[in-house]
Amino acid sequence: MKRRFILYRRKLGGTFYIEDTQTRKQESLGTKDRAEATSLLNARNESVRQPQLNLQIAKAYLAGTDSGVSTRTWQQALDAIVETKSGSTQDRWRRAAKESALDHIRHRVILETQAEHLLACLKAGTVSTNVHLRKLHNFCISMNWLPWPLIPKRLWPAVRYKDKRAITSEEHQLIIEREKNPERRSFYELCWHLGGSQTDIANLKAEDIDWPTQTIAYARRKTGSLAMIHFGPDIEAVLRRLNATGYLFPYLQSVRSGDRATEFKQRCEGLGIKGITLHSYRYAWAERAKTCGYPERFAQEALGHNSKAVHRSYSRKAQVRLPSLESYEKQNVEGRIIPLLPPVPKPERNGHSISAAG
Repeated sequence: MKRRFILYRRKLGGTFYIEDTQTRKQESLGTKDRAEATSLLNARNESVRQPQLNLQIAKAYLAGTDSGVSTRTWQQALDAIVETKSGSTQDRWRRAAKESALDHIRHRVILETQAEHLLACLKAGTVSTNVHLRKLHNFCISMNWLPWPLIPKRLWPAVRYKDKRAITSEEHQLIIEREKNPERRSFYELCWHLGGSQTDIANLKAEDIDWPTQTIAYARRKTGSLAMIHFGPDIEAVLRRLNATGYLFPYLQSVRSGDRATEFKQRCEGLGIKGITLHSYRYAWAERAKTCGYPERFAQEALGHNSKAVHRSYSRKAQVRLPSLESYEKQNVEGRIIPLLPPVPKPERNGHSISAAG
């Protein structure tokens, strides 16, 4: 095995130095005695020899069941995980695999990687790097390409997304009034009224509309779950302007989601609107639902039970004004609220009636 450190002195009778043959870093040993310097050199080489020897032994054992264990790199792992995906998820992984932050480990052998190598990637990358590197790390463990976690689960840096906000009614109206393309204008209006993701709204078909019951039903692209939403006059007015058959938005359906997002960003920049994306329509829908007292279970049905927009709005974001008791009493007199009935007594037992409480 090649020695990691070598010994030298710069001039006759001078101080001895050692040099790391891998990093080319030089360090003084602080002694002019050759015997002492040789002892320090041997100790330094022995300190790195044992871990390397253990690694070589581990490779020899693992090679019995996996012939590629000693040569498999992180780039090969990235290629493998991309092949397991499909559709838009595969496209996201292809983009993630090209991140420059992964260059720290891209061509490094997986079995020779240490935790500091992954931490260097995380430091140089973004939130996306954190998300995808964590999944890649777990993928390698599941495939037995890593015999143990390099970073324990609880020690991974937390994923911290930038705070996102909802689009306001005023901002939405500015965008609608400025938009000259009828298809995009109708698309933004349906995003406002339905709160669906941009992909789901763009892929709506005329066949998804049940006019007799005034409902829109479609399968969500992300989860496959069915979303069924009843619509009123405002949504009906928008739908009447769209195609009677096939896709409601034939052009927007044919372009990538990134292109739709870019077009929306350009319109916001032209109006001086900052801090929103197409996804802000989902947050706006959820906050409007919370503010007007729309039950959370209905909002979950409309946006999806795992929707972060619902969770955020119903937990803290939306501003709700508590109605007065007087207004509810007035609605009760008008017959708009069904009062709770008093508890019904249970049948008598041994000549005594049993209350509902007891």
